[in-house]
Amino acid sequence: MAKENSDTHVLTANRLTDGIVVFWNEEQKWVEQINEADTATDPEWIGYLKKVGEVAEARNIIVEPYLVAVSRNEGVIEPLHIREKFRTLGPSVRSDLGKQAAAVSDERLLIAAE
Repeated sequence: MAKENSDTHVLTANRLTDGIVVFWNEEQKWVEQINEADTATDPEWIGYLKKVGEVAEARNIIVEPYLVAVSRNEGVIEPLHIREKFRTLGPSVRSDLGKQAAAVSDERLLIAAE
């Protein structure tokens, strides 16, 4: 599968109740995983996503909504900027917390314990 170009975006924000990074998806819900996010390349759809963020922020559901440039490679959505990569993983101060902890396989844990 070909990579999408940098004109592809997802809408992200922080959920107001707990500060967790969230993404807007096609089911019109805020989700915690970037791979569940709705991607937009069409200028009209990008405008729609911006409006979704504005309305959700006005309703005190999320804070600081903005679009993130992403690529899609073999079905995986990847942020193009390092800051956004960190935001999708969780706290950068401890790899045993956040989303990166859930992604670590048992094999990697065994190697780290040696």
